[in-house]
Amino acid sequence: MDYVTVKSSNRKSRVVGALLASAALLLPSAKNALADAAPEQGIVSMKYLNYHDSQTGDSDLTAGMSKDRMTVNALSFMGMVPIAGKWSVAATFIEDSVTGASPAYHGWGFPEDTTSGASGDLRHAGDLNVTRYFSRGTLTLGTSYSQESDYKSLGCSLNGTLSTESRNTTFSFGTAFNSDTIDLNKEAVVHKQADPGHKTVFSSLLGVTQVMSQNDIMQMTVTLTHGYGHYSDPYKNYDLRPGHRNMVTFMTRWNHHFDGPNGTTRLSYRYYSDSFGIQSHTLDAEYVQPLPKGWEITPSLRYYSQSAADFYVPTGDNPRDYTPVTGLEHYSEDQRLSAFGAFSYGIKVSKELGRSWTTDVKYEHCEQRYNWGINGKGDPGIPTFNMSAIQVGLSRKF
Repeated sequence: MDYVTVKSSNRKSRVVGALLASAALLLPSAKNALADAAPEQGIVSMKYLNYHDSQTGDSDLTAGMSKDRMTVNALSFMGMVPIAGKWSVAATFIEDSVTGASPAYHGWGFPEDTTSGASGDLRHAGDLNVTRYFSRGTLTLGTSYSQESDYKSLGCSLNGTLSTESRNTTFSFGTAFNSDTIDLNKEAVVHKQADPGHKTVFSSLLGVTQVMSQNDIMQMTVTLTHGYGHYSDPYKNYDLRPGHRNMVTFMTRWNHHFDGPNGTTRLSYRYYSDSFGIQSHTLDAEYVQPLPKGWEITPSLRYYSQSAADFYVPTGDNPRDYTPVTGLEHYSEDQRLSAFGAFSYGIKVSKELGRSWTTDVKYEHCEQRYNWGINGKGDPGIPTFNMSAIQVGLSRKF
């Protein structure tokens, strides 16, 4: 689970997470960037995810305040089939249920009923990708769809790779489009625009993957995203954001294989900046170690830091004493737009069950604090955010 997923697991924050969906579709994997040949085997897999988050006040302003917030249970199915040695078709289906509520402002203001928060909501999502393999490249056409009670998202993408004759360098390119629709219960939102309407997001990506040595591979990608439409969160009190958003993401990855232990280190850095004024840095590290009898263990670490949006309104002397914002063109008391830092760690264990079956279990924990960031001073009225997730999977090759 990447950090974007952590921030988007709150039901209403999927509205924010969906804005990055088209860009995420474009990101190639350094592990598979040089895979120009069509797969020889198909695969089917099933995964179950249980996610839970909570918050605790640890500053002078929020001491003693705590709350369980959100629980998510998700079940996903994936299948990939090679066709005629030149094609492959891959599809994913996800169903998740969310129980809990979103804070109406900062980390507080939880609703007393279920009409303005997330309680028992069910989401269905899926995607379909068709890939054509050539002697020195690939071309993939994809589409995705997601629907819940008040939110729909439809996306499409076109991605490609082209390798040099030596196969040591591979260029990546892609474009994606997302159209999102919000359909609210207007009686539950008394202070918003009459019709939250739509969002439209366009993304494009350019990247290069270079084999540095027999044991090293590096990748760099740049993603440009432009979106316009309704960016305000209708479940936040007096949240009014600009109607457009430009985003730039730079990512670099480095994989190194160790001959002795037969393990692989995967390191990555991501820089993100947008027209809201948010800048973020993400550092990822994981180590994949195969073990005897088909076992494999993968520990991981991540650090994330972001600055506050230009229009973020910090808490006052009493974070739970809400005061409406006035006199500003744009404003938000959404804690996700404040400055903060977060550390997460995880571990994944997998086991081959014969030649065809593989099972895996992954655990991840994340803690977010206002004073852990490197992008500027955080808001001391924002509570500490904790997330834990466990994922169990089963796959079979055929």
